[in-house]
Amino acid sequence: MSELLTFVHLGFRHIVDVGAADHILFLLALAAIYQPRDWRDALWVVSAFTVGHSITLALAVTGVVTLPSSLIEFLIPITILITGIENIVVRDRATALWGGRYRPIFAGVFGLVHGAGFANYLKSMFVDHLALPLFGFNVGIELGQIFVLGWAFLVLWGVDRMLASARLPIPSPSPLRLRVVAISALVTAVAASWAVQRSPFFTPW
Repeated sequence: MSELLTFVHLGFRHIVDVGAADHILFLLALAAIYQPRDWRDALWVVSAFTVGHSITLALAVTGVVTLPSSLIEFLIPITILITGIENIVVRDRATALWGGRYRPIFAGVFGLVHGAGFANYLKSMFVDHLALPLFGFNVGIELGQIFVLGWAFLVLWGVDRMLASARLPIPSPSPLRLRVVAISALVTAVAASWAVQRSPFFTPW
């Protein structure tokens, strides 16, 4: 296997591995509000996340920016927590700030945090050169994200089908709203637990 493919494989494995559950949960939180017809909006958000984490990954691995790993590990679940809460709070995106078009911006900002997390994993693998490993690792991460998002949309589609076939009381929230709130609440609870466990400001009794 060539060096490029080795780093592609490492990037892909890093995303789909159980140890990357925080990144998977963030992707699920991002995807939770979308339906198939919203694929353009979802693409903008995921692309912004990609740009964000690619920038920080390059800066952190090359030593331009140095961030304490304990702080990064704490901030990653905070990004998930905020995304889950935003999913629940914003009921009508057409009337939200900027018509809801702010979402790619905060996905890009949160991508900066996740990129630092990727860098902590990748730093120890560099020897002399950087360009090829960085490129290969980024490609692997993107392939992993596509894989995870594909499964996420299948899960969301299955939830939608179950809710559509259920005998919901009238009046009640739409099946989409129920799905968004249920998944976002679960994601938020898990992220909050991780944030407390990883907090540099929290000292267990």
